[in-house]
Amino acid sequence: MRVSAEHLKTVIVAFLMSFGAQEVEAKLVADNLVAAELRGISTHGINFIPMIAERIDHGLLKVPTRIEVISDDEAVTHIDGGNGLGQVAATEATRKAIEKARKFGVGISLVRNTNHVGLLAFYTKMAASQGMIGICMCNSAAAMAPWGGAEPFFGTNPLSIAAPSGTGSPIILDMSTSIVARGKIRKAVKTKQSIPMGWALDAAGAPTDDPVAAMEGTLLPIGGPKGYGLAFFVDLISGLLSGSKYSREVSTFHQPLSPTGVGVMTMAIDTARFMPRPIFDALVSEHVRAIQESPKARNCSRIYLPGEIEAEREKLGLQQGIQIDENVLESVDRLLSVRGVDLRLSDLAVAE
Repeated sequence: MRVSAEHLKTVIVAFLMSFGAQEVEAKLVADNLVAAELRGISTHGINFIPMIAERIDHGLLKVPTRIEVISDDEAVTHIDGGNGLGQVAATEATRKAIEKARKFGVGISLVRNTNHVGLLAFYTKMAASQGMIGICMCNSAAAMAPWGGAEPFFGTNPLSIAAPSGTGSPIILDMSTSIVARGKIRKAVKTKQSIPMGWALDAAGAPTDDPVAAMEGTLLPIGGPKGYGLAFFVDLISGLLSGSKYSREVSTFHQPLSPTGVGVMTMAIDTARFMPRPIFDALVSEHVRAIQESPKARNCSRIYLPGEIEAEREKLGLQQGIQIDENVLESVDRLLSVRGVDLRLSDLAVAE
């Protein structure tokens, strides 16, 4: 089934407002979840709607989101997310970082006490659209062992960096520090499919292709000790330094156990402080051209830039609609009915 991006946003906004969320924050969450769907990152899309609902019902996520600015000093902002919607806190942090970068050349925000923030590329793209380099990172519930370990200690701790491309869409890196996002393991559990060896270890610390065993064990860091090092510093900066939870303390968003305590870092760098914007754009454009025209590996016809595949999916999704798994569609429709929202995704969907 396919649903247009705008219809999907309308449903999400109505659903969140039925819980008491303000329209402006509901739209932010909708924009983020739909952006994930459009870019092909369905693990960070509307499948989070039931989890958001469950956490609100259990008093573990507060709406409307009440953000508190703890400190605002020159290029630095420190924010408490009020255990509200993570997308709201991360968007405000990014806005502050961009504002600071315009004034000081660089701006950085740390957020404590928030929840799952969704697609990190959403925030770095905000900075890139302003001619800046954007950086965003956050920690998450323990799912990955340190290199050489067998116990989940760090989250998948994603990182995103974006820059203006000079022409066309921004260049966006958005990656987890584990070999694979845990959402893909969960999807394999649901579809009863095996996972590639090298993604995870079981509870005994042995490599496994069984997604159930992987969920009981640990993911592996990307690049071995290099990914472990990245996860360590994402956790240290976004979690420990922000005053939020970190390592084993961060709670999962997928079960209503306790407030997650996610920490976030957003940063913006004003490229114009280092060279005139037209020169930067020209240099990046030439850099991109040189990469794409460089010799190709055997059986490879094209070299993609970071995030280019996702950007092409996004354009296609805006034209053709977003492909929604039928089970997810039915689950969301049931929730809409329970909440008394007079909208259904199925009424807006078109069969392929």
